[in-house]
Amino acid sequence: MSYVLLAIACSVLVSALLKLARRFDVDVAQAVAWNYLVASVLVALVLQPSAEVLRGTGVPWAALAGLGVLLPTIFLVLGASVRHAGIVRSDAAQRLSLLLSLPAAFVLFGETLRPTAAAGIALGLLALAAMLWRGASATVDGAPARWRYPLLVLAGFGVIDILFKRVAQAGVPLGASLQAMFALALPVAFAIALGQRARGGARFTLRNAAGGVLLGLFNFGNILFYLRGHRALPQHPALVFAAMNIGVVALGALVGTALFRERLSRLNLAGVLLAALALGCIALV
Repeated sequence: MSYVLLAIACSVLVSALLKLARRFDVDVAQAVAWNYLVASVLVALVLQPSAEVLRGTGVPWAALAGLGVLLPTIFLVLGASVRHAGIVRSDAAQRLSLLLSLPAAFVLFGETLRPTAAAGIALGLLALAAMLWRGASATVDGAPARWRYPLLVLAGFGVIDILFKRVAQAGVPLGASLQAMFALALPVAFAIALGQRARGGARFTLRNAAGGVLLGLFNFGNILFYLRGHRALPQHPALVFAAMNIGVVALGALVGTALFRERLSRLNLAGVLLAALALGCIALV
């Protein structure tokens, strides 16, 4: 389980870095762009994927291209969500993206809906409503961003999960698919950063590049340790899945409330617990 714990830590550290970006004057768009350069290099060095499989027939280039556009775009949305809604809601929304990808597995990929999965979806919807509920404070300035961005995170990562499933179904090895995704995401991310710079945004600096290097290290670490967790426990995929998702929600809640003083009502906290319970039910599928 040590690999899974490291994957959980890396995932929450990505959110923490996005939260700290403004405090340390790091431009998130540029950091995200450099992140994909670092992650792409690390995939090539550590996973050593073969490019031959990408030259064959049956490679789902439409899905890979969609991921190349969505990955950097949703990364920026995640950064905005962490800034406006906090780490707790953003990490939980990212993990609850299964509320979209799981039904898609039944509709698009022919999987069977089981009672535990249906219960998990229902609990997840309740969790989402509880976490995003603002009560009387919903009328303050900027409050719409506190629920709008987490919903965009959920929707975006849900679509990404579906596209990942399509790539996996085509039989493309994970290392090669990651290399292709990151290579396609790299020019998109830099185009976004350059576009913001052309409109008067931040200059390209070593500080932004350094932030991107850290982001890339933790982003790749999340992927690498999660994969190694599955390899270390090949007979217990549901355990790894549940530990990863529930662990991110739990650690994200701890980091958000203890270190960043994010304010959550009792209903919001109940939503976090419901999210963990929902992910646990889904893991039993």
